[in-house]
Amino acid sequence: MKDKIFGVLQRVGRSFMLPIAILPVAGLLLGIGSSFTNETTIATYGLQKILGSGTLLNSLLIIMNKVGSAVFDNLPLIFAVGVAIGMAKKEKEVAALSALIAYFVMNVAVSAMLLINNEITADGQRAADVLEGTITSVCGIQSLQMGVFGGIIVGLGVAALHNRFHKIVLPNALSFFGGSRFIPIISTIVYMFVGILMYFVWPAVQNGIYALGGLVTGSGYLGTLIFGIIKRALIPFGLHHVFYMPFWQTAVGGTMEVAGQVVQGGQNIFFAQLADSANIAHFSADATRYFSGEFIFMIFGLPGAALAMYRCAKPEKKKAAGGLLLSAALACMFTGITEPLEFSFLFVAPALFVVQVILAGAAYMIAHMLNIAVGLTFSGGFLDLFLFGILQGNAKTSWLRIIPVGIIYFILYYVIFTFMIRKFNFKTPGHEDDDTETKLYTKADVNARKEAGKTAGAAAATSGDPVSELITRGLGGKKNIVDVDCCATRLRITVAEPEKVHDELLKQTDSRGIVKKGQGVQVIYGPHVTVIKAKLEEYLETAPNEFADETPDNVQNSAEVEDKNAGTAQSLAPVKEEKIRKTAIIYSPVDGIVADLSNAPDEGFAGKMMGDGAVVTPTEGTVYAPADGEVEFIFDTKHAIGFQTDSGIPMLLHMGIDTVKLEGKGFEILVTEGQKVKKGDPMMKLDLEFLTANAPSITSPILDTEPEDNQRIRLLANGEIKAGEPLFAVETLE
Repeated sequence: MKDKIFGVLQRVGRSFMLPIAILPVAGLLLGIGSSFTNETTIATYGLQKILGSGTLLNSLLIIMNKVGSAVFDNLPLIFAVGVAIGMAKKEKEVAALSALIAYFVMNVAVSAMLLINNEITADGQRAADVLEGTITSVCGIQSLQMGVFGGIIVGLGVAALHNRFHKIVLPNALSFFGGSRFIPIISTIVYMFVGILMYFVWPAVQNGIYALGGLVTGSGYLGTLIFGIIKRALIPFGLHHVFYMPFWQTAVGGTMEVAGQVVQGGQNIFFAQLADSANIAHFSADATRYFSGEFIFMIFGLPGAALAMYRCAKPEKKKAAGGLLLSAALACMFTGITEPLEFSFLFVAPALFVVQVILAGAAYMIAHMLNIAVGLTFSGGFLDLFLFGILQGNAKTSWLRIIPVGIIYFILYYVIFTFMIRKFNFKTPGHEDDDTETKLYTKADVNARKEAGKTAGAAAATSGDPVSELITRGLGGKKNIVDVDCCATRLRITVAEPEKVHDELLKQTDSRGIVKKGQGVQVIYGPHVTVIKAKLEEYLETAPNEFADETPDNVQNSAEVEDKNAGTAQSLAPVKEEKIRKTAIIYSPVDGIVADLSNAPDEGFAGKMMGDGAVVTPTEGTVYAPADGEVEFIFDTKHAIGFQTDSGIPMLLHMGIDTVKLEGKGFEILVTEGQKVKKGDPMMKLDLEFLTANAPSITSPILDTEPEDNQRIRLLANGEIKAGEPLFAVETLE
C-alpha cells in the first residue's frame, strides 16, 4: 500500500512539471516587461528616448507584460490540462481536451449554483452580503475562488476517468462513442455534478485553507525554517512539487490585496506586485519567504560544496572531476538546477545531504528575517535574481543582502563538506575507489537499478492482450508495422513488406474482412475500432521489435476451411422451407442509380464486411432519412451517418468511397446526434460537383450493419430511383 501511494504521489509531482515549465517563460516576459516600462527605472538609466511612453519598444514591452500576466492569471486552467496530460497513461491529447471541457463545465455549474442562490446577480456581480475574495472570474465565468486547486481537481479526476474508460466497449448501437470518444462525454457529466458539489463543499475547504495559511504565516520564521527543511528533504523522493505548490499558488501561502484584487499564494502575490510595481514600495517578504532563500544556497552554497569535492578529489582524478563539477556548479548558479550536484553526493554520502537540507532550510528563514523579497519562476539561479531582484532595485527587493549571506554560506559549505569527505572518506566525484568511474550520478541511475529486475521479468512475461498480439503477428510483427491509424470502422495499417501479412491470423481477431492495397492494409472491425487501435498501440510500445514468424503450421488456408465447412454444412443441413415472420422496408435516402452491393467499388463494402444492403450513386444533393428512427452518430468527417430505425435495424449511410480523406469538405450535416427523424426528413447536403471531382467514387453504400443470422436482405429496386422509394427489404425468417 505504501509503495502504491508513493508511486501515485510521484506521478502527481511529475505531472505538475508540465504546467510549471511555462512559468520561467511567463516570468521572463513579465519581468522584462515590468522592469523596462517602469518610469523610475527608465528615468534612472536615461532611457526615455528608447523606452519612453509611445516608443515602439515601450509598446512591445507592455505586450510582453500582458502576455506574462495572462499565464499567471490562468494557471488553474493550465494546471487542469497539464496535470491531466501528466497523469494520463495513454492518448494524452484526449485527456487534455477532456480536462479543458471539464474545467469549463465545473465552473459553469458552480456559477449557475451561485446565481440560483442569489450569491451573484444576473449581470455576474457579487452580491453585497458575499465575502470579498470568495468569488472570482474564471475565464469570464463567475465562480468560487478555487485557484490551482480547482485545476488540479479537474486534472486528477479527468485523468482517473481517462485511465479507467479510454478502452471501454459500448453496445453496438453506441459503439461509435466507445474508447477515447467516451472520455469527454463522461467528463462533462461527472464534472457537472462536481461543480454542484463544489458549491457546497468548497466554502468549508476554503475556510480550512485560510486557517492553515494563517497557521503557517502566523508561525513566523520558525514556519519558514520548517518549510525549507521539508521541501529540500523531499527532493530525493520527487515529492517536493506536491509539497510546495500549495504555498506558491494557493491561500496556504497567504493572501494579499494587490491593485484592488485579492491574490492567493506566495508566487502569485509576488507577480501581482511586480505587475503593479509602480505602486509598491517594497515587495512582500512574507510572500517570497517560500523561495527567496534559494538564491543563497543555489548561487553560493552548493558551488562551495562543488569546490570542496574538487579539492578532495584524488590527484589523478582531479581533471575529470573538475570538469564535471564545474559544469554542475554553473548550472546550479545560473539556472538553479541543483540535481547534478545534490544527487551526486546524496547517493554516495547521505550524511552530506542531511547537512544540505539543514543549511538550505535555514537559508529560507534567514532571507525572511532579512526582509529579502526576490521572486522566481522556477528555481533560485542568477537569471531569476537578475530579473526579479537586481532589475527591480534594492529598495523593492533588498537583494544586496543576499551577497554577504551567500559568501558566509559558500564558506560554510566548503568547510563542512571538506571536513566530512576527508573524515569519513565519502566517495564523492573524484574521491572514489581507483576502479570506479568518475561521474555525476542522477536520479535516473537509481531508477535504472530499480527497473532492471522489472524489465527482465516483463520481457519473459506473456502478453496480457492476446488480440493485439495476434493482430501484430498477422501484420507481420512490430518491425513490419510502419503506421497505425483508423477511420470510423477500419484499422488502417501501413506495412513495410505486404507479403508478410497473414490474412488467416487477422481473421481470427474477429475482423469482418481484410482489404489490402500495396503497403496499405485495412482490417474491418466496425465502430468499436477505436478501442482496438488504442489497445494495439499500447501493446506495440512493449512488443519486441522484430518480424513475426511465418504462419504457424496449425493455421489452415482460409479458403480451404471455408470450402470444407461449406461442403459439410451442405451435406448435413436438412432442406427447410423458409417462412418470413416480418419484413422491414428501407427507403432510398437519395435520388440516384441503385445497384447490388457487390458492385461497390470497395472490397470491404462489396464483400459485405460492414453489413448488407445496396449502393446508390446520387444524382441529387440531399440525403433524406431512409425510415423513421434516430440519428445514432455522425462521423467527425461528416461523410457518414449511423442510424437506428424504429424497427430496430442499425444502419450506416456512407456517402461515397474513401470520402473520409476529404475531412468534411463537400458535406453539410442537417441533423444532430440523438435526433429523432421521420422518413423523408433531410439529413445531409452533398456538394456533388466537389465530391465527383475529389472522391474516388460517389457511389454510396446504404447498409444494415448488423443483420441477424435469421435475416436476409432483398433488393427492391435496380437502376433509377427517387428518394423515398423502396430500396431493400430486411426479412426476418422463422
